[in-house]
Amino acid sequence: MNSRERVIAALSHREPDRTPVFEYVLLSPVADQLLGRPYAADPDGWDALAAEVGWEEAVRRNAVDRLELALRLGHDLIYLWAPPLPRGAPPLPRGAPPLPRGAPPPPPVADPVEALRRRNERAAAAPPPGDQEMLVYALLKAEMARRGADLPVLAPAYVHGVWTDVELMQTMLLAPDVAREHFQLATRRALALVDRYAALGLDLAGVGGDFAGTKLIISPQAYREFIVPEVRQVSRRAHAHGLYAINASDGDLWPVLDDFLYGCEVDGYLEIDMHAGMDLRRLKREHGARITFLGNLDCGITLSFGSEEEVRQHTLDCLEAGRGNGGHVLCASNAIAASVPLRNYLAVVNAYREWCGLSAYRL
Repeated sequence: MNSRERVIAALSHREPDRTPVFEYVLLSPVADQLLGRPYAADPDGWDALAAEVGWEEAVRRNAVDRLELALRLGHDLIYLWAPPLPRGAPPLPRGAPPLPRGAPPPPPVADPVEALRRRNERAAAAPPPGDQEMLVYALLKAEMARRGADLPVLAPAYVHGVWTDVELMQTMLLAPDVAREHFQLATRRALALVDRYAALGLDLAGVGGDFAGTKLIISPQAYREFIVPEVRQVSRRAHAHGLYAINASDGDLWPVLDDFLYGCEVDGYLEIDMHAGMDLRRLKREHGARITFLGNLDCGITLSFGSEEEVRQHTLDCLEAGRGNGGHVLCASNAIAASVPLRNYLAVVNAYREWCGLSAYRL
């Protein structure tokens, strides 16, 4: 099987020739060390790179480096998000929507309901996703065509999270209609993103957004009332275009897992948080016939602080937990960040290759 066939088999619950593998977020310094040069897609270096080579060239290098890493590591899937727009352009509307170009910042508002109303007004006036925001995807597809590669692409439409958004959570209790408008406007943006992704020939849309830690940070009823119907609309739009919908949130999701998976009508679950109690074996046993699980290597503790042998065994255990009936793609639970030593990430890579009967990876 090639990478596309392998990923589609896993998502269709057919047994692939081996478990597909990718990395959700791979950052410096591990990415730099794997490439042998500064990684053009690392957010911390973005402003300096764009200032040095120009914004469009920085976007091109971003796409090239992402593909180069995937090919070097034998990944079957690429997760790609748009880098920041050029200086002077409105920022992408993640979290609080952007102010109009040149507008002074508004004075702080003590009332959370009024603050969210103003955010809603800005979101209602925000333009749809533009060509600059989509450029990195077009460049990645062009680079794949040039190199004869065909990896499915996962792109984010994570606009329904509530993580750290105190104004929003307060308004959900104090003025539900205002909070509902916030989520409806978020859905409008997510639908526009999915339409653009489909037009570019992308394959998977990330939906939802964080709403849990060691416990839910909103009530199950609030999740069902405010968020599930909105995410479901996005999943349906993705499916209408032939894309897969992948729901993502860290945290303990057991109290709302049926809503998160089936109420939202998604195909997959990403950011599976082992330390919050999301056990892959139980997930596979209870939901593996219908849902594909992307994860769940523990990047926060095991990959960051474990020994190479502990990481190797953890990777083999994760592959064993996810096996059977397709339905599993190996990756970390979240980001491979600076806390993960290169030797431990290579232990992941080579444990996977050992499992699959492939030769060891060498830098």
